[in-house]
Amino acid sequence: MPSPRCDSYYSASIHQESDYPRLQGELEVDVAIVGGGFTGVATAVELAECGYRVAIVEANKVGWGASGRNGGQVTGSLSGEAAMRKQMYRTLGEAAADFVWDLRWRGQRIIRERVEQYGIACDLKQGHLQAAWKPPHMPALQADLEACQARGMGEHVELLDARKVREVVRTEVYHGGLLNRYNLHLHPLNLCLGEARVAESLGAQIFEHSPVVRIDHGPSPAVVTENGCVHADRVLLAGNAYHHLERRSLGGRLFPASLGIVTTAPLGGLAEAINPHDLAVYDCRFVLDYYRLTADGRLLFGGGANYSGKDYTDIAAELRPRLEATFPQLKGTPIDFAWQGMAGIVVNRIPMLGRLSDTVYYAQGYSGHGVATSHIVGEIMAKAISGHMEEFDTFAACRHVKVPFGDALGNPLLAAGMWYYQLLERWR
Repeated sequence: MPSPRCDSYYSASIHQESDYPRLQGELEVDVAIVGGGFTGVATAVELAECGYRVAIVEANKVGWGASGRNGGQVTGSLSGEAAMRKQMYRTLGEAAADFVWDLRWRGQRIIRERVEQYGIACDLKQGHLQAAWKPPHMPALQADLEACQARGMGEHVELLDARKVREVVRTEVYHGGLLNRYNLHLHPLNLCLGEARVAESLGAQIFEHSPVVRIDHGPSPAVVTENGCVHADRVLLAGNAYHHLERRSLGGRLFPASLGIVTTAPLGGLAEAINPHDLAVYDCRFVLDYYRLTADGRLLFGGGANYSGKDYTDIAAELRPRLEATFPQLKGTPIDFAWQGMAGIVVNRIPMLGRLSDTVYYAQGYSGHGVATSHIVGEIMAKAISGHMEEFDTFAACRHVKVPFGDALGNPLLAAGMWYYQLLERWR
């Protein structure tokens, strides 16, 4: 059954709530999209701009899932970057390194240009710090700086030592960091809702509270709900960790991880005191903390991940010690909101793009880096549906692990693997 939005800071600060109808009866379009999160909505905008007739069918509300619950950071980090370069070398050769490098900066450009073009109000800001939790993290940041300088992006990044980091973020926990002025942070739910309004203004039809019960394949595929059916030339399945469709093909390849976030009460002048440059921040650990200031001066803080596939029992109790360890000056500050969302984790961290049949596509698996990546994928999927397959084929050729016994065994194995990597990191 459709569910209301979670009680989050984002849902409490929506500029314009969505109010789209349920799907009733039959409809014919060029492209039917299952899922009203960033992947589905971004693809719909791209297709509608090109004149395609598009319908989005969403089980709950636009932006209801991880797209409207995440940390709001739009960064060029790719958790599967090394795996991408290795696998894509098989299809692209030496050009694989350039292709993957472009992915690191492409999502920011798409979002920035769309927000400016359509006037989407989503608290868009620039500036991000990747912080070294330990001294051994600094060489990787130095290497990233040198790569940016070698590729003409040096003006956007600056390597900071421990003293300089404390000047931009008033905490003692870091040993240095890479300041990136190209990366962004924003209100993700207002962005997703704003993009949905853009898609609608361009002719797309959007249906909420319309769970899909099945997808019919064939030359003329269809998306079927309890009360309606969308016939289309092409179908895109874009539900990520929140759907259970097509399990025979997709089961055992993507696993949900619960990510928790809290938001403090407004901090007043203390907001500028702890984060004077209004940066988004995350650290270099395998399971990291991340945070930023909201438009009304709250600290939005997320961290950890529950890889069991189950929800946290008490998010605030889980995250308050980490928040206060980072900023002791916030000890005892009230927490006004605490919520969680499910990220779709892929074993090798490479986003999964592919086909279930000649006319049915899927896109999923951003492993905690979905805001930027979903917009890149939206552009790639729109191109593929329009007949320009090169980038889609590059991703589709990547090999992904299928865990035996699917969802039942996948999350325990994922949790064990994450525990192993955390243990290695502890002793590094």
